Amino acid sequence: MVLVMPNAADNLFRALADPTRRAIFERLTRDGGQTVHALTVGAGVSQPMVSKHLSALKRARLVRNRRQGRETHYQARPEALAPLVDWISHYSAFWQSRLDQLADVLERMDK
Repeated sequence: MVLVMPNAADNLFRALADPTRRAIFERLTRDGGQTVHALTVGAGVSQPMVSKHLSALKRARLVRNRRQGRETHYQARPEALAPLVDWISHYSAFWQSRLDQLADVLERMDK
């Protein structure tokens, strides 16, 4: 059995795997900071579920929160997506190299 330690990209993929969490993150990114109450409106899930989704996003460092009186305000941290961008960039370069090799083979076959 091989034990693989989760890395930052794994945590981000796990957090963003849920469509409700992705929608919350996208809303915070697009509309700016909001309270839990404001995020619950239109979320299609209960306030306790929104809070649970926000907790998962916070563990993945995709959001930060601050208390102001009785309200908790959440703000997206889009910079936390950097490990995913790095992961995608790695595979983009890998596939570009493979496609270039395929183009070379096809070109040689045409001759």
